[in-house]
Amino acid sequence: MTSLIRLEGVGKRYGRGVPVLADVDLDVPAGRVLGILGSNGSGKSTLLRILAALSRETAGTVVGSPRVGYLPDRFPAGQRMSARAYLRHMARMDGYVDLSSIEPLLERLALVGGPDAPLRTLSKGNAQKVGLAQAVLAEPDLLILDEPWSGLDVEAHNVLGEIVAETKDRGASVVFTDHRAAAVHAHADDVFRMDAGRLTRVEVAVKAETATRIVLHGPDGDWAAEPGVRQAVADGGRIVLTVEAGHADAVLLRALNRGFSVREVAPCSP
Repeated sequence: MTSLIRLEGVGKRYGRGVPVLADVDLDVPAGRVLGILGSNGSGKSTLLRILAALSRETAGTVVGSPRVGYLPDRFPAGQRMSARAYLRHMARMDGYVDLSSIEPLLERLALVGGPDAPLRTLSKGNAQKVGLAQAVLAEPDLLILDEPWSGLDVEAHNVLGEIVAETKDRGASVVFTDHRAAAVHAHADDVFRMDAGRLTRVEVAVKAETATRIVLHGPDGDWAAEPGVRQAVADGGRIVLTVEAGHADAVLLRALNRGFSVREVAPCSP
């Protein structure tokens, strides 16, 4: 696999203090999702800042400089400008000229107050949505997300999962952190653990459930084009969907919002 960026023996120390990172080796191939599990203070945010070229290593080597989209663990949302104005300003600074995708992306993330909401009025979760929009707008080669699910509502959780999958599908890579093992294993191809500044690989068990069968009853609709839907079959007033397991919650939420009733949810073979 082509490597986007590689860390070789990377360390980070502030002054004469205890090293924040020690002898970290990490290769980020194109088209992969890497999840880093660790508690607060373990060094995972520092690692992401080095990957994003926002902090310099004090030992070791970083090879590669992909185009990066970065979401910090806490988005600085104290500005007076609106979400739309902020994203337009940052897009222009970044050299990203197609501004037409800003409002659809904020609508997809269901930003409370819409594009004209002043940043300083937003909750942590809604500020996180604006930060996520900024990170993905330019379709970076490497999307770096620090605790991205923290504070998001249920629907935005599902949209974020879709964005991670879509980023991988177009051949880019994602590196994200979380302190919850279930969240990391649900979305990552490769899982690592950060503990006291040291990074180790975690073996990922092969998932037996690769798809979910969802049976709906309700109005007609074209479900075949929905993200994560492998197959949609009309069967005597029912719609039988075969859905990639990671997209099942998002599909169910959209079905309920559109007035469908859910008759069955069960694992199935691919």
